[in-house]
Amino acid sequence: MPIHLIWGDDSAGKENYINNLIKTCVDPCWISINLSRLEGSDPNQALQALEEARTPPFGSTSKVILLNNSPFCNGCSNQLSSLFEEAIELIPKNTHFILNSSKKPDGRLKTTKEIQKNIKSKQCIEKSFMLPAIWDTKGQYELVKRISKELNLRIDSEAITELIDAVGNDSIRLYSELQKLDLSIETKSNSLITTKTVKALVAGVSTNSLQISNSLLTNKPIEAISQLDALLEQGEPALRILATLIGQIRGWLWVSLLEKEGERDVNVIAKAAGINNPKRVYVIRKQLTDQSAEVFLHLLSRLLSIEAAIKMGTAPKDAFRDGLLSTI
Repeated sequence: MPIHLIWGDDSAGKENYINNLIKTCVDPCWISINLSRLEGSDPNQALQALEEARTPPFGSTSKVILLNNSPFCNGCSNQLSSLFEEAIELIPKNTHFILNSSKKPDGRLKTTKEIQKNIKSKQCIEKSFMLPAIWDTKGQYELVKRISKELNLRIDSEAITELIDAVGNDSIRLYSELQKLDLSIETKSNSLITTKTVKALVAGVSTNSLQISNSLLTNKPIEAISQLDALLEQGEPALRILATLIGQIRGWLWVSLLEKEGERDVNVIAKAAGINNPKRVYVIRKQLTDQSAEVFLHLLSRLLSIEAAIKMGTAPKDAFRDGLLSTI
């Protein structure tokens, strides 16, 4: 009974893993019968997934039941939990039940404990796909290496750095750009992808919200506006950019205030600031040298006014220009 617990915010990584699993397990001739894609946010479809998972495949190959937004390890009702526990032992050996979720499994739930027990006995497989934070360059480096390995590509370290500068932690675009690089003449016959290739083929001005917030922190509004324009032109939603910037600057504000009060414990600071990784506090401390809390309060005020303008119908580029240039 192969159950695959797949979770994380790296949607491209999860999709690639799931598609490869389907290609490996399901005969294309039987795919219309032996592959089911269901939506776990719908209780009826979650129940249907349990019913289908208990049935053997048609033909000689395996069967795959994919349940997106799986509820079984997050907020699972008592009824669903009981039905899941009953069904888990009845899943045939050649049926693969994929539980796909963006959320980390809740270890307090019975269903999660049952799956963890089966993971230990190698009856279940757990794979996590988490995107590195935009400030985590080491994590982004490892992400590019992982995707390159999945695509059977060779890429040198400088080219990885160049690609990170261009794309950041956008895994969907990373897959796309690496596949494009794979089609280039230079990368044929197992050749190495170089910085020259990346610069030539990865088009457009690239940026991310962390670079924008750094421009704001160093009082470079014109540079920030140029970076914002690049993100907006790449199709990034304005309100998502704002949410990231506000979260970043709010974290800086908390770190600044706690440092001023004499707090040195990075775990305490991280918890108060809503920072998941306490090690990030060390990076923020270096960024905030000689910056006062008033700077962050002023930036937050401008960003909130930009958000209000966008929600009232102002075009995002105009809202950012008006809001940021007024800080000069």
